[in-house]
Amino acid sequence: MKKILVFQTDWTYAEGAVASTYGVVKSVDADIEIITATHEIPQYDTWSASYRLYQYIDFWPKGTIFVSVVDPGVGTSRRACVAKTKNGYYIVTPDNGTLTHVDKKWGIEEVREIDETVNRLHRDDNGKVSIFHGRDLFGYCAAKLASGKISYEEVGPKYDLSLIKRHEITEGRLSDGRLEGMFEIKDPNFGNLWSNIPLDLFIEAGFSIGDKVRTKIYYRNELKYDWVLPYFDSFGKAPDKSVMIYNNELNKMALAKVCGSLEKDYGIDFGPDYKVVFEHE
Repeated sequence: MKKILVFQTDWTYAEGAVASTYGVVKSVDADIEIITATHEIPQYDTWSASYRLYQYIDFWPKGTIFVSVVDPGVGTSRRACVAKTKNGYYIVTPDNGTLTHVDKKWGIEEVREIDETVNRLHRDDNGKVSIFHGRDLFGYCAAKLASGKISYEEVGPKYDLSLIKRHEITEGRLSDGRLEGMFEIKDPNFGNLWSNIPLDLFIEAGFSIGDKVRTKIYYRNELKYDWVLPYFDSFGKAPDKSVMIYNNELNKMALAKVCGSLEKDYGIDFGPDYKVVFEHE
């Protein structure tokens, strides 16, 4: 049975990159199933690429191959790799931080550097192309692996797991009933902000559904918002255009403006510059 290829990139559909890469895959084996996760990762944002893999990877059948290409270092000495995860998947990607969240959550069992001499597309008209490894290296190698034309061991030489490039991940903290964390990602379509504070820690702090929670948001340690917000388990329980706290799909605490955009309407984004604090009134 041929494996599924799931793609995520920062390419968008504005030009032909996606189509040419999918064409390469189908040229290796027309029976390979290609699924698009997203081509809308923020440009060059390897943190978001890492987080999105963590968001959805474990819902797929074991053995699925994920191709993640957010590659600001394309053509440089950064490694091109295929990682085998401890929970049963393969990730074909530049080793530039994209493996961080999956490694933290489930672990990387083994990682191999792609051997470009045999697992890169070589055509007379692309021999000098150094800026499109998404098509010529990652897509091509992933297709060979999915089709069974190569085994995982034939991807290339394995290298030490300690050499994998990882982003720093911070955890939410609880002290004397006060929770402190950061917004580690956003929901770009709806403008919601997702924190790194897990539901279990929120409950441990003594918060329950229906509570009013003192919520402070800081940007570079400057207080920007000081709200008392309701904690609901459903958007439909809050009035339209109101701001609420909820438990997101990854069991982490998040903020939303119901039928609005917290990001756009209040100018809040994600990253280490943004701190969120939950306290009892």
